[in-house]
Amino acid sequence: MRTGATISDVASAAGVSRATVSRVMNGSTVDAELTRRVRAAAAELHYRPSVTARSLSLGRTLAVGIVVPDLANPMFQAVLRAVADGAHRHGYSVVVAETAGPDRDEADIVRSTRARCDALVIVAPRMSQEVLAEVLDEVDPVVLVNRTVPGSATPSVNVDYSPAMYGVVEHLVGLGHRAIAYLSGPESSPSNTARLDGLGRARLAFGDVRFFTLACGATVAEGYALAHAALATQATAVVAYNDQVAFGLLGHLHELGVDVPGTLSVVGFDDIELARYATPSLTTVHVPYDEIGARAWARLHARIAGEPEPAPEEGVDVRGAAEVLPAALLTRASSAPAPAAG
Repeated sequence: MRTGATISDVASAAGVSRATVSRVMNGSTVDAELTRRVRAAAAELHYRPSVTARSLSLGRTLAVGIVVPDLANPMFQAVLRAVADGAHRHGYSVVVAETAGPDRDEADIVRSTRARCDALVIVAPRMSQEVLAEVLDEVDPVVLVNRTVPGSATPSVNVDYSPAMYGVVEHLVGLGHRAIAYLSGPESSPSNTARLDGLGRARLAFGDVRFFTLACGATVAEGYALAHAALATQATAVVAYNDQVAFGLLGHLHELGVDVPGTLSVVGFDDIELARYATPSLTTVHVPYDEIGARAWARLHARIAGEPEPAPEEGVDVRGAAEVLPAALLTRASSAPAPAAG
């Protein structure tokens, strides 16, 4: 929406040229003092630039796309929100696309989304490495989240899931658990593959522990459906692929009268907002999804603007084009010492 104020009015009030006002409003790099004066004048005059005019003058859509596997998953919502916050601060609108559903072609959705915007953030794509590498060449500029392509220069922001899973097992073993079940996520999920890698390392490290892996999924309903199978393993602790699976499992265990954590400890993954409010509160792995989204936007904006790559935050591991953030175990009420044998 436009008020009566024009770009010339803002330029006059700020004591700068129309071109400087345009650069500030378009998110280009401008001297900090000039930027402050322009934004102060624009705020005082209630000036809002025309999005259509900006798009035409720049030859761009002034929109970025975010492609996610499942909008119902709070984890993906957190990444989306952080990317959108950064985009809006720089004058970009956001186009959101979901790839959920067995009949949906993920690569085609990525291509069609890119056709409507200037750049993309692709969150946890599940297509093959070969297809992903081909698609990335077509849709640049792009940033990946929770996925890398070996040898690719495409920036990515990831989480170190493997050591996090190892840490979960180490926590449970320290509590005396010697039979642990894992409710595995979607086969196509790279983060599930990383969790399985951590579980594999734990198998080697803790030779006196029995491990069970049950194919599950990523939803509350799938966690609920696996309660009987998890109990049948006679494990004393269950690690869920994510918090949603853990919620489903906890709900069914409650219906069955199973004491958590007295009889069975349950651990989730992701630390979504509701995890601390579960009954009992859920022991889980905190994954910094807000930070992931913010970093994804910072790296994407640098590519759009032709600016230098932003320096990674302290504590972030850099592996080629990938930034890898750590995840940390949060111990709550759903995990406890293993029940005494008897």
